[in-house]
Amino acid sequence: MNRLLHRFGDLGNMALPAGILALIVLMIVPVPAFVLDVSFVLNIALSLAILMAAMNAEKPLDFSSFPSVLLFATLLRLALNVASTRVVLVHGHEGEAAAGVVIESFGKFLIGGNFAVGIFVFLILVIINLVVVTKGAGRVSEVSARFTLDALPGKQMAIDADLAAGLMTAAEAKARRREVSTEADFYGSMDGSSKFVKGDAIAALLILGVNIVAGFCLGMISHGLSASEAAQTYITLAIGDALVAQVPALLLSIAAAVIVTRVSDSRDLAGQIGGQFADARTWLPVGVVLTAIGLIPAMPQTVFLPAAALAFWIWHLLRGRRILPEPVPEAPQVADPSRIALEEVSDHTLITIELGYGLVQLVDERRGAPLVSRVTGVRKQLSQSFGFIVPQFRVRDALDMPPYDYRVVLGGVTLGSATIRADRVLAIDTGEARAHHGLRGEATHDPSFGCPALWIDPAARDHATAEGFLTVDAGTVIATHLHQLLSERAHELLGPDEVKALLEGIREHAAGLVETVHPQPLSLAAMTWLLRALLEDGISIAHPLPILASLSRAVQQTVDHDRLVELMRADLGALIVGRVCPPYERLPVLTLDAGLEAAIVQGMADPVTGQPVIEPDLARMIGERIAMLCDARGSDDVPLALVVQPRARRALSGLLRLRAPSCLVLSIAELPPTQPIQVVDVIGAAPPGPSVPGLPHPDQAESMAA
Repeated sequence: MNRLLHRFGDLGNMALPAGILALIVLMIVPVPAFVLDVSFVLNIALSLAILMAAMNAEKPLDFSSFPSVLLFATLLRLALNVASTRVVLVHGHEGEAAAGVVIESFGKFLIGGNFAVGIFVFLILVIINLVVVTKGAGRVSEVSARFTLDALPGKQMAIDADLAAGLMTAAEAKARRREVSTEADFYGSMDGSSKFVKGDAIAALLILGVNIVAGFCLGMISHGLSASEAAQTYITLAIGDALVAQVPALLLSIAAAVIVTRVSDSRDLAGQIGGQFADARTWLPVGVVLTAIGLIPAMPQTVFLPAAALAFWIWHLLRGRRILPEPVPEAPQVADPSRIALEEVSDHTLITIELGYGLVQLVDERRGAPLVSRVTGVRKQLSQSFGFIVPQFRVRDALDMPPYDYRVVLGGVTLGSATIRADRVLAIDTGEARAHHGLRGEATHDPSFGCPALWIDPAARDHATAEGFLTVDAGTVIATHLHQLLSERAHELLGPDEVKALLEGIREHAAGLVETVHPQPLSLAAMTWLLRALLEDGISIAHPLPILASLSRAVQQTVDHDRLVELMRADLGALIVGRVCPPYERLPVLTLDAGLEAAIVQGMADPVTGQPVIEPDLARMIGERIAMLCDARGSDDVPLALVVQPRARRALSGLLRLRAPSCLVLSIAELPPTQPIQVVDVIGAAPPGPSVPGLPHPDQAESMAA
């Protein structure tokens, strides 16, 4: 059986090339009249099948091969025209049956033996096909192709947003991208294939003219027929031939118009149209108007009044169907009041945005839900920055909050909150607003960065922009605040599920590298702890391959977590420094006085972790001094880096993370050997003294290797 199916599949693959060769044979090789009869019948059947397929498609893409089918059907009709023209001109003098019974029947039955009537019928069919159906379908195809191409970037962004939000899988996103691309290709192809039908109609007119003129001349010159005999014979055959070809052409034109004017629906065309006309309110006015026309004395009552009665009967039938009592649904089961579900007492979402009831309109789907799309964009940006898929956010209302307040909650802890106006626009003074701007509004501060701002009416937005303000709507205010609160908490958003998904994604491209570290010697919990530690130190995992390669080398020496972090930081020193300073520029460096650093390293230690503990007064002095130096630098300058001994790095990093977050804390082992440096200050030295061994004197301005 499998062999038989395989053989049929091979035959199906050969059908299209064989059909194209048959078309060429029809155009070149003379064929008998019987073959023409069979080909004409097959052409009509094929056109009807194409029309039915177009009408039964639920959406245009269900018949995506239509442009190619239309091309081959047009070529078949033209090949038949060439073959029938040869038969008519060569054997037409033998009688009307010489060109086959199909052409003869069309010539006699449809035109009633009067070739003048046949010419007019043919011209009317051509006008309907060319001017009405084909031109309209071509215009619809052109507009659809233009709109589809214009909407293509937006659809692609929507798919990316849904994928980033976790609303679909990667396979579903791939399928939707393929569908969007196919839709654009389909309407572009339909725009071009409509020219086939138009050209076919024009070719039918030319072929008819050639058959009439050439047949008339050949009948009188070559076969000795009189003018009336030649006209009666050849014109009748030419008209029959033209009508045989024009009927399938009209069917294909209707199919093309049907397929490009379809709207995506779960029903076929007949069900879609029938369902939309099955409204009783449609037919009552029809019956009333027909009755009114039928009561006019000059009108034929025998036609209008029965039609009105039919309309009233349809109205009564549809109205009765609409008012039929609906089945009574079963009574819902009464919930047990003593039973408490876990979903009622537990929030499984890590990040929650809680809104007062006055801000619920920001997530109202009838108003476009502007906050949802912006929050999805924030999640995508954070995921790209951190290197892992950030857990999905939850937006909910909170009745315990003031109406226009919101708060961002991470794991049950409030990170930030503010009061906003949903129906107004926030005009933020970023330092570029004019002093006497004359803008009026409710004074406030931007919740993200603390800049002075005004809540203004949306109509004054252009005025605020002209005065130098940055204007944003309420949804953007929340999204910006959310981004600002979470951008420094990447390590708190990374969990075992995210690490597992990250490793599975890397395994597809570097399976061997992953196997060197996971699941042995590092478990999923160990990998999560390690990556969280790197994120807490400000090392992004957006490029995981060098990080895993460094970890693979480090686990050859130890599996102690703290030691692994230090080994990896030393290995990734160029990556850490490269985030703040290019390798060809000098890195501005701060160092600690030798005595001060020795006091930290040899002083008190945490009994649990073994890390040095800095005394409060000493910590305050170091923090204030470094914060002052950081504040004195311009926004475009390379940030300062504090270089210390490896044992003191973690303690000083935790200290400066709160007091001077822009300062990069490095151990001597992490400083790349080829990185040029410039010592800016020695903390704790008065006057400035020599730096830590291995670093230059602060008075030196020349670059050197560490």
